[in-house]
Amino acid sequence: MSSNQQLLLGEGAGSAPAVYVEDVFSTYLYTGNGSTQTITNGIDLSTKGGLVWIKSRTTGFNHTLVDTVRGATNLLVSNTTAAQATQANSLTAFTSTGFSIGAGSIVNYATDAFVSWTFRKQPKFFDVVTYTGDGDYSATRLIAHNLGSAVGAIIVKPVSATGDWKYTHRNGSVLLLNSTEPENTAITLANGFPAANSTTTFALVPYSGSGSAINASGVTYVAYLFAHNAGGFGLAGTDNVISCGSYTGSSSPFPVITLGYEPQWVLIKRTDSGSANDWMLFDNMRGFGFDSVAGFNLKPNLSDAEQNSYTITPTATGFSPTTNGAQTNGAGATYIYIAIRRGPMKVPTVGTSVYDAEAFTGTGATRAITTLSAPDMAWILSYKNFTSSNTTQVYDRLRGNGVRLRTGLTNADNTNAVFLQFNNQMLATVGNDSETNGSGALNVAWAFKRAPGFFDVVCDTGTGAAHTITHNLGVPAELLIRKMRSGLSNWWCYNSIVGGTKSIKLNDSGTYNTSIVYWNDTDSTSTTFSVGTTAEVNQSGSTFVTYLFATCAGVSKVGTYTGNGSSQTIACGFAAGSRFVLIKRTDSTGDWYVWNSASGIIAGNDPHVSLNSTAAEVTTDDSVDTDNSGFIVNQDAATNVNVTSATYIFLAIA
Repeated sequence: MSSNQQLLLGEGAGSAPAVYVEDVFSTYLYTGNGSTQTITNGIDLSTKGGLVWIKSRTTGFNHTLVDTVRGATNLLVSNTTAAQATQANSLTAFTSTGFSIGAGSIVNYATDAFVSWTFRKQPKFFDVVTYTGDGDYSATRLIAHNLGSAVGAIIVKPVSATGDWKYTHRNGSVLLLNSTEPENTAITLANGFPAANSTTTFALVPYSGSGSAINASGVTYVAYLFAHNAGGFGLAGTDNVISCGSYTGSSSPFPVITLGYEPQWVLIKRTDSGSANDWMLFDNMRGFGFDSVAGFNLKPNLSDAEQNSYTITPTATGFSPTTNGAQTNGAGATYIYIAIRRGPMKVPTVGTSVYDAEAFTGTGATRAITTLSAPDMAWILSYKNFTSSNTTQVYDRLRGNGVRLRTGLTNADNTNAVFLQFNNQMLATVGNDSETNGSGALNVAWAFKRAPGFFDVVCDTGTGAAHTITHNLGVPAELLIRKMRSGLSNWWCYNSIVGGTKSIKLNDSGTYNTSIVYWNDTDSTSTTFSVGTTAEVNQSGSTFVTYLFATCAGVSKVGTYTGNGSSQTIACGFAAGSRFVLIKRTDSTGDWYVWNSASGIIAGNDPHVSLNSTAAEVTTDDSVDTDNSGFIVNQDAATNVNVTSATYIFLAIA
C-alpha cells in the first residue's frame, strides 16, 4: 500500500486514527412504532459516551435529552424547567452503533415522524459534565472538562431540581434555552467568557442576579460543552467540524456566514435586547430549504411540532439565512449560532457505501424505497413506461424534497409534494405520480451519496461574469453535470479528459461544443470549478445545480477508451465489477447509455436506458458484460459503444 493510500485511509504509521464528523454526530430520522426500536446511526455511545436529543416532528411532544453521564431512561426536557425524570420506556440503552428506545410516546409514538440528534463525546467537539453546586458565589469555581479546547458554548441545567437551561456563548451572550428572552443583561460575567475558561476547565464566575441557576448548594447540574473552530478532525487533525459564532441580520443582501465548510446542523437564536424570539433548529436531513422553498425547523424552547418556515441556505463554505424575519434574519438584529459540519469527511473505500440501486413496481401510493441509507441524490425512471415527458427524474437533498429535474428535457425545477421525499432511506411520497411510482409501472432508482473523492452537489446563483465556484469534492472533478434550475436550459457537461474548452450536452446525442463560454477554458481544481459567460451555465440571477464525479480507488472510475470494433475489457480497478455504467460516444453522435445491476448486468443481453431519450428500456442487445475489474464493452449496432477507433467517456461505480 502506498503512502498516499495510507493517508486516504487514515493509516499514517504510528499516528492515532483520524476522527471524522460522521464518527461523532448524527441526525437520524425515524418513524415511531409504539413498541421498541434500535436506532443504528453509527455513533459509538456505549464506549465513548455522549448525548441523544429526540423530538417528534409530527406531534407537540417535549424535546427529550438523555446522556450517558446521567444514564439511559433519565430525561431532561429543553422546553421546560422541570428536573430530571426517569422513564423506563423512553431511551433504554446506549449502544456501540447508536441507541435503543422503548414504547414511550415521547420518543416512539406510533406513526409519528421523529428526529434524533446524537453528539458523541470527543475532544474539540463536545463533552458532557456533571457537578454539584456548593452555593458559594464569592469566588470563581472551576469545573473540569475533557473538551480539549476553549469552550465555544455551554448549556447548564439543574438535574435534581427545577431551573432554567442557562446558555452561555463565546461572544458573551447569556440566554435561556427554554425561553424566548433576549440576552440576559442582568447577569454580569465578571471574569468574561471564554477568558475564564480553559482547555481543561470552565468557570462558574461570581455575578449578580439569579445565581442559584448554576451553583445552588447540593443541586446536581449537567453541562453540555461545545467547541469552536478547534480543529482535531480529518487526516491531518486540523479540520474544524463545529463553530459557535454570530451574525447581523440583513434583508439585502442576505447575510453570508463563512464557516470553511458546509453545515449539516444549525442552531440559531436572536440575542439583541427587547427581542422575544424562539430558538430555531435546522438540519440537512429534514431540509434547510432553498431559494423560495422554506426549510423545516424545530424550536428547543417549545414542544410544537415541526414547522415549514424560514430558510437556511447552505453553501460549500457556510450558510445564509435567506428568509426575512425576526427569528433568523431581522434587519440589523444580532444572532448567535452553533453549526456542525456536513459529513462524511472520510474517503469511501467500497462502492456500496455511496451508491445503490433498487428496481421496484409502482403502487400509486406512498411507498418506501429502502436502498442506500441517507442518499443525497436519486435518479428514478419508470423504465417500461416512458412517454414524451417522462425521462429520468433527478432529485437531490440539497434542492429539497419533492423538487425534480428531467435529464432528457430542458425544463426548470418542478416541485410537487407527491414527488420523492428524502429520509434516512429514500421515501417516495409519490401518490399517483406516474413518472416515479405509477401503479403497476416497473421502475428503478439509483441512489448516490456525497463523499470526498467520489461525488458532490453544489447549488449556486449565476452572475453573468466568468467566475469560480467552490465545491467539496476534495479532488478535481472529472465529470461535471450542470443544469439551470430556474429556467429552460440544456444540461451541460464538463470532463477532464478534454478540459475546460469543450462542453457536451447530457440531454442530446451530439458531440463536443468547443467554446470557452461554458467552463472559461479552466480545469476543475480540488476546491473549485469555473463557469463562463453563456446564460446556459451562468445567467445572472438564475439558479443552478451541479453534480461532480471523480475517480475514487475501488469505488468509481471516470475514464475514456477507444473502440476496437469487437469486445474489450475496461479495467476500473474494481474487485467485484461495476454496478453502474454510463457511456457516451464523443467523436460522433451517441446516446448517454446507462446499465445498472438492479436492472441486470449479466453475460447475456443487458437492459439499458438513455438519459437523453424518452425511449423505453431496451433489452435486446448484449452491449455490456461483467468483469471483476470493471466491465466489458461489445460492439453491437444497437448502441455502438465499441466502434473501431471511436472515442468514449464513461462513469462506472463498483
